[in-house]
Amino acid sequence: MMTKNPQISFIIPAKDEKESLPILYKQIVEQIKKVRKSYEIIIIDDGSSDSTFEIASKIHQKDKNVKVIRHRGNFGKSLALQSGFDASLGEIIITMDADLQDDPKEIPNFIKKIEEGYDLVSGWKKKRYDPLTKTIPSKIGNWVTRKLTGVKIHDLNCGYKAYRKRVVKGMRLYGELYKFIPVLVTHQNFQIAEIVVSHKPRKYGKSKFGMERNIKGILDLITVVFLTGYIRRPGHFFGFWGIVSFFIGFLIGLYITYLRITTGSIQYRQPLLFLGMLLMIIGVQLISTGLVAEMIVNLNQKDISTDKYIEEKII
Repeated sequence: MMTKNPQISFIIPAKDEKESLPILYKQIVEQIKKVRKSYEIIIIDDGSSDSTFEIASKIHQKDKNVKVIRHRGNFGKSLALQSGFDASLGEIIITMDADLQDDPKEIPNFIKKIEEGYDLVSGWKKKRYDPLTKTIPSKIGNWVTRKLTGVKIHDLNCGYKAYRKRVVKGMRLYGELYKFIPVLVTHQNFQIAEIVVSHKPRKYGKSKFGMERNIKGILDLITVVFLTGYIRRPGHFFGFWGIVSFFIGFLIGLYITYLRITTGSIQYRQPLLFLGMLLMIIGVQLISTGLVAEMIVNLNQKDISTDKYIEEKII
C-alpha cells in the first residue's frame, strides 16, 4: 500500500528504454525490501518514440508506488530531472539512469552515506563500460570543472546520486546544468560526498550521448562558473572587467596626451588613440551592464515551472 509520505523517492529519466524499465523496477524493489523503507518511483518519459510510456504505465497499474510523468517531447535530462524533483515527496531522493548501467545494489550504500549527515552523495564510476568517445570528453570535462570551480568530485556527470529533500527543492535545472549539480550544491554550502559505484555495460538500446552535448556542456560550464561565483553580485564581475578596460584605455589616453604636448604630433599614434577610446567606451558599457544586472537580481522572480513540458501524469 502506498504511503502518503514515502521515505525514499527514485527519479528515473527515460527515453526509449522499454526493455530496461521492467528489469530496473524489479531490481530497485529488491533493494528497497532490504533497507525496509517506504518508497516511490517516478519515471519521466522524456519524449520516447517506443513504448516506454506504455511499459511504465503497466508498472504503475501493478504498483501504485510508481508514478509516471510523460513529457510532450524530448526536452533533455535537466528538465526530466526537474520534473521528478518537483513531483517527489521522499526525504531522500535517488536519481539513476534507466539503461541498467547504474546498479541498484548500490542503493543501501547511498542511503547509509546520506544518513551519516551528507546532503548530496554523488556516484563515481571509477571503472566505466562506455565507449572512448564518451569517457575521454567526460574525463577532460571533469578535470576542467574541478580546476575552475574547486569542487573535488571525480565524476561530476554521474547520474547516480542521492539527495536530501531540502537540496532539490531549491534547484532549477535547464540546459546541461544537471552535469554540474555538485558544483551548484557546494556553492549553496551543502555537504557533499562521493562513493565509488559499480557500472555495468549497456544491455539494451543505445546511448543518447552525442558530440553536440560536449559543446553545450562547455557553454553551460561557463554559465555555472558565473552562477556560482557572481549570481548574487553580477556587478562585481562586469564592474571588474569594466574598470580594467576603462583604466587601460585611460592610460593610453594619458600617453597620447603626453606625446601631443611634448612632440606636438601623434601622427603615427592614431590607431593607439582609437584603441584607448574603444577600451574606455567598453569599460563604461561593462560597468553599466553590471549595474543593470544588479537591479535584475534584486527583482522578485517567479519559479520556473515544468508543467508546460508535461503531456500526462499518472500518479
